[in-house]
Amino acid sequence: MSLLLLLFLIISILASYLIGSFSSSVWVGVKFYKTDPREYGSGNAGATNTFRVLGKKAGWIVMFLDTLKGFIASSIPLWFVYFNPSLTSTGSQLIVYQLLTGVSAIMGHIFPVYYNFKGGKGVATILGMMFAIHFEAALVCIMIFLTVLILSKYVSLGSMIASFAFPVLISFDRFHHEEPRANAIMTVFGIAVFCLVVLTHQKNIKRLLSGTENKTKISLKKKV
Repeated sequence: MSLLLLLFLIISILASYLIGSFSSSVWVGVKFYKTDPREYGSGNAGATNTFRVLGKKAGWIVMFLDTLKGFIASSIPLWFVYFNPSLTSTGSQLIVYQLLTGVSAIMGHIFPVYYNFKGGKGVATILGMMFAIHFEAALVCIMIFLTVLILSKYVSLGSMIASFAFPVLISFDRFHHEEPRANAIMTVFGIAVFCLVVLTHQKNIKRLLSGTENKTKISLKKKV
């Protein structure tokens, strides 16, 4: 790796963290609704709580912006090709760079520097990262998420099942990359994503098991 490429990678990782730290939920809520979503519902600065607190319109906007953060961050390394012609758009090395910047954005979303390191759960940002790295698999995952959401009304359950589906899909030839090593990297990434989603949804899992998990209904209940 050249010194210029290394410098660009470090700058890209830092920039991705700052991009991820931008809270779409807080920005949309305060600027357009004069309401901070963190003060209501679950107190979470993410799309799900925005749906509950501010309604469908605000929720979809926040989900789109949070997804866009992950997509932009994971797309930054595509510019690395200009600094290193040996890289290819489907090569394992470039995918590693995309994972580094994408994960940095996810960490920014979960631990935003602008908001005392208290953010959302990162599911939408993870989805954006998936779209940048493997569009087809990500598209199937979002279809799975929507199906589970429609049938069960549980966002958390849809998120966990969809994240589990990603590494499973990568195991099929239809979703394989041209380079075998890239497939292995993507599989490990998918498993890590699933573990992260489960880790950030521990309270949701307990509520699902006890039958007290919130369904996708819109309300303005003060955080308890």
